[in-house]
Parts: sequence; C-alpha cells; structure tokens
Amino acid sequence: MKLVIDMNLSPMWVGFLATQKIEAVHWSQVGDPRATDAAIMAWAREHGYVVFTHDLDFSALLATSGAAGPSVLQVRAQNVMPHALGQVVVRVLSDHREAFQSGALVTVDETTSRVRILPVRSARGG
Repeated sequence: MKLVIDMNLSPMWVGFLATQKIEAVHWSQVGDPRATDAAIMAWAREHGYVVFTHDLDFSALLATSGAAGPSVLQVRAQNVMPHALGQVVVRVLSDHREAFQSGALVTVDETTSRVRILPVRSARGG
C-alpha cells in the first residue's frame, strides 16, 4: 500500500511512515501544492495511491462522483501530527488493508475508525 499525503498534513508523516515500512509521499513532492482535491484524487487513482488527508472535501468528492477509488484515509482529530496519531494510523492501515486495496473511505480519530466501501452511496439509496 502506498500513501499520498495531502497538503493539510505535515511532511513529517513521510518519515514516520517509512519507519513503519509504509511507502508514502507528500503531495508537495509529486504535484503542484495549489492543485485541486480532484487533481490529487486523479493522480492517486492513476498511480495506485491511497489519499491520506485531514480534509472533508475528499469524502464529499467520493460521494458526489460515485467513484470506486482511490481509497481515502481521513483523520478527524485536533492533533494530526505523527507523534499524536501515528500508531493509530498504522493500526488502521493494517486492520483495514483489504478494504483499502479494494476501495474504501476510512475515517479515523484518536480511538475509533469507520470504513465505508466504495463507491459511497447516500442514505437515500443514491
């Protein structure tokens, strides 16, 4: 599994994830820092990366597009630095590896995670 880390998360995640044997790049290393979320999603889908973000827009993009990928790991916490959430993120990546590989939106906070298999469908059956 490979992660592309969104601009709203620290590049420190790359080094932390490397210590856990998880391949990751920060978006600033591979794309325009001013790129749209849709452009980041397209790049991740094309290159086989999971998007790692703190931005709710990625889940909205998945819901409105009905896309089956790329997978997104979305953190919902106040402190999103590796020293605060790193071990939780590593556990979630391991626990939900199959879901990430087949297409999922996984939301994680300090204590819980929620998995939605892609494509995301609305509660009204859309």
